[in-house]
Amino acid sequence: MSQIDAIGSQPSSVDKPVTVGKKQRAGEPSVRPAIMFAVLYAMTLMATIATVLFEPVIGRTVMAMVVVAIVAVFSLINWAIFVRPGGRARLVARAIEDSERGHVIVDGEDRPIYANRAYITNFAANGAGDNGKPPAVATLFADDAVRERERLSLMARMARKTGRASQLFRIGDGNDMRWARISARGYGAGEDGVIWGIEDLTGDLTGVFDLDDAEQKLRTFVEGSSTGYGFTDMDGHLQFANRTLADWLGHAHDSLDLSAVELSRLLNWPPAAASSNDEDAGHRTGLAHLQLPDGASMPVAVTEKPVPGADGKPLRRAFSLTDRTQEAALEATLAHLEDQFVEFFEYAPVGIVMLEADGAIAGSNALFRTMLAIEDDPTGRPWIDVLHADDVEDVRSLLADAAGDAGNQTETHVSPPVELRFGASRERAAQLYATRLGDGQGGDQFLLHLIDTTEQKDLEIRFFQSQKMQAVGQLAGGVAHDFNNLLTAMIGFCDLLLMRHPAGDSSYSDIVHIRQNANRAANLIRQLLAFSRQQTLRPKVLMVTDVLAELSNLLRRLIGENIELRIVHGRDLWPVKVDQGQLEQVIINLAVNARDAMPGSGTLTIRTANVTAEESERLGHDLMPSGDYTLIEVADTGHGIPKENIGKIYEPFFTTKEVGAGTGLGLSTVYGIIKQTGGNIWVDSELDKGSTFKIYLPTHVAAEGEAEKADEQIEVQAAVDLTGRDTILLVEDEDAVRMFATRALQNKGYTVLEADNGESALEVIRQHDGHIELMISDVVMPNMDGPTLVGHARVERPNMKIIFISGYAEDAFRKNMSTEAQEIEFLPKPFSLKQLATKVKDVIGA
Repeated sequence: MSQIDAIGSQPSSVDKPVTVGKKQRAGEPSVRPAIMFAVLYAMTLMATIATVLFEPVIGRTVMAMVVVAIVAVFSLINWAIFVRPGGRARLVARAIEDSERGHVIVDGEDRPIYANRAYITNFAANGAGDNGKPPAVATLFADDAVRERERLSLMARMARKTGRASQLFRIGDGNDMRWARISARGYGAGEDGVIWGIEDLTGDLTGVFDLDDAEQKLRTFVEGSSTGYGFTDMDGHLQFANRTLADWLGHAHDSLDLSAVELSRLLNWPPAAASSNDEDAGHRTGLAHLQLPDGASMPVAVTEKPVPGADGKPLRRAFSLTDRTQEAALEATLAHLEDQFVEFFEYAPVGIVMLEADGAIAGSNALFRTMLAIEDDPTGRPWIDVLHADDVEDVRSLLADAAGDAGNQTETHVSPPVELRFGASRERAAQLYATRLGDGQGGDQFLLHLIDTTEQKDLEIRFFQSQKMQAVGQLAGGVAHDFNNLLTAMIGFCDLLLMRHPAGDSSYSDIVHIRQNANRAANLIRQLLAFSRQQTLRPKVLMVTDVLAELSNLLRRLIGENIELRIVHGRDLWPVKVDQGQLEQVIINLAVNARDAMPGSGTLTIRTANVTAEESERLGHDLMPSGDYTLIEVADTGHGIPKENIGKIYEPFFTTKEVGAGTGLGLSTVYGIIKQTGGNIWVDSELDKGSTFKIYLPTHVAAEGEAEKADEQIEVQAAVDLTGRDTILLVEDEDAVRMFATRALQNKGYTVLEADNGESALEVIRQHDGHIELMISDVVMPNMDGPTLVGHARVERPNMKIIFISGYAEDAFRKNMSTEAQEIEFLPKPFSLKQLATKVKDVIGA
């Protein structure tokens, strides 16, 4: 007996009305009991009507027989379906046997009585259940699926009560989990059974549940994102905000009153464009500041896009807000650094210019434009157009060298500098450095630095000039020494001749002229020594105000009546220690030069002032030590000194005056005296406006207990009686000088012992048995100089007095002598007979 035939052997319950669903689904039974009954009833009725209509033809007897047959057939079919036990179930089973859906028929006690092939194949893993019966629907779930079984029981009750129930379930266990739609339909006729239908929807719902999973992930992303997301209506009122945006607005995410927040107002965001059917209309991005609850604002990057509705018109607006606090801080830092770089570039103390690969100027700073006297912005101009024609080739060679080898284009190469001259008259100098910078595209860019070296060049010129003047000074000093020896002899022998040829003698006039010219030559030699800083100075502490007061009358006579003299005395001037005669000579020389620079008329101004150490540092004169100075300014309103002559004015014999109008030693003498005094002299001059000579003399600070020497404060009167009878040792390597001095001293009654060098003098000292009161010695002698001779002589004759004679300055040898030897007297050459006799008398009589 088949499974369908065996259905009727099962006990059944009382039939109940069956509620038929509204729509037949694919795979469900195609013949329902109620429908079948209605069809049979309609067929019986139609057959009866047809019999009545054809009564004239077939006859009343035949008609009655047909009606009875139709009623019998109808009754038989009704019994088979509705009265016979299991009849309806068997009919349904035959209908669902070939359905693609799985079906299980259970009786009123939920016992399976039938399952179609689709159910056995696709859902019953072990085929038939106990006693050959199909497995129940509940066996499709895992053992722990209690809730699912409860849902099945509820569905069975609903099917028996309402006729139909359907739900989604996950069936299977472990790795074999599937989605299925399980439906339940009740059928009556006293059986109270349920038809279970099972449809596998795993393939259909995989995409749906993947979409749900993606939606959940998207929701998690939106809610957990650091970007604020939100929707507003077309009036700007917030409809949705993720957690981040809600936190920014100061509301709990779950309790945010969306309609109360007007996002566009909090953003200070201008309204979007008018509505349009184009969904891209109103799509915009920008930067704004979100107003926070505490009153502060947060920089944000905003993206706004309209969201169209079903009709294509904008329905709402979508916003995304990104916190730009860190970016804004970084941008502010970068902007600050950029401003600093611009300031560094623009106001750098060197000229800077960027060159493109083609030689065009890409940028330049202020100092560069000032150096090359460029008023407008040279950006875009060829580099060589701003150069002087004489420098073009040098600069081209510099750039070619900076470019380096073709194989080293990725390396930065700095070239050696070249010297440039710039400015309208090219009086300024600079060094140009070029650095090759790769542009990242295989080309060359150049960074040029222009360093002003004008002052350095001036210092080099001054240093060279100083060296030249020092060399000339050394030469002049050596020449002066030899000339002083000659002049000493000339003046001395003239004095001896004048003793034998008094006034009225025919030779007297000639001798006087010889002596006068010798004195003029001696004065010229003193100027040379002053220039070479080798003249003998007699410094004493002075107040510059007193010196100028005594000198003012002489200055007025020297400069003439057409030039106004102004003397402006500084208050509380500091004292200086200088040779008064030499200082007066400096002022007189400068006054005379100023007079010659103002041939018509003008004003000579002499101004004094104190200069502190801080002020001297600010002057910027590298060659002048920092310290306190007394300033003497000598300014004129003359024609000025041309710049090309500024570096030459202190050179000996340099003059711009006509031939015979000056020797050219005036300013060189001034320079030498000031430098030997320890001071400094600087000149400022402008053509047609005048010149100003500034003399800085070191301030004298008296040591504690210091007292001025008598010979620095008062003039010593010449001795009237110049004769004597003492023994004197005269040491002189110049024969003429030694001969004159010997005769001069012998004429005064002295006994003179002669020696032509230091070794001979020591022999005389050792061999002479008598007393030697005084030794007169030259300073510079071959083999043994004067200071060395004194050292040995003091061993032999410790009480012997010493006088040095020399054509060099006294300071030239005293700085190398011992403290004891510093007390030795000095007589500079050239000297006259009277000066020699006076000095000897003073030393012996002391």
